[in-house]
Amino acid sequence: MREVGQALDAFEGDSDVGAIVITGSDRAFAAGADIKEMQNRTFQECYGGNFLAHWNKVSTVKKPVIAAVNGFALGGGCELAMMCDIIFAGEKAQFGQPEILLGTIPGAGGTQRLTRAVGKSLAMELVLTGDKINAQDAKQSGLVSKIYPVDQLVSEAVKCGEKIAANSKLVTAMAKEAVNAAFELTLAEGNRLEKRLFHATFATDDRKEGMTAFVEKRKANFQDN
Repeated sequence: MREVGQALDAFEGDSDVGAIVITGSDRAFAAGADIKEMQNRTFQECYGGNFLAHWNKVSTVKKPVIAAVNGFALGGGCELAMMCDIIFAGEKAQFGQPEILLGTIPGAGGTQRLTRAVGKSLAMELVLTGDKINAQDAKQSGLVSKIYPVDQLVSEAVKCGEKIAANSKLVTAMAKEAVNAAFELTLAEGNRLEKRLFHATFATDDRKEGMTAFVEKRKANFQDN
């Protein structure tokens, strides 16, 4: 995860990057935390060292992040996927939070993000039983937005990233901030933030270019400012 964080920092600083796709192998999206490494950890080590705090890096990136999930996304793998902005799943993907079977609970956002994504009942069932759900159930519950054949998943995720990157990167960051705020703020507070960000777009050249291009019936040429 530290290597993932370093890569994300590099992408954040690269003005040519408009969106990011995270994927794994056909068998598994991500392995999660190392159980053998955790086996003999003490409370003092975990609490004092703020264990797993660096995992949240994915959720703090300003640029849109798409998870392309093939195979297993269990435990930390599921938590990593949920930190991303969009989740695409391969037909054979499976999601779950099986930490209860190890005598512990999710520690990188699993209880919080899963509940917000699929609702209390299903989240509670998955967290308390350690059961998995397949891609179809994940889509039906709202955890993922699209399902693709295994061999098409990554290319479709990249297509989505390219479509996002074609828009103004500045305004895209504002849109992402507004949507994410829906999980943190009341409806009234969220609407106020959205209105402020909406008004802020009128201070950008890209907003003017976008509307001018629409009126002139041509494709917008955004400059990200």
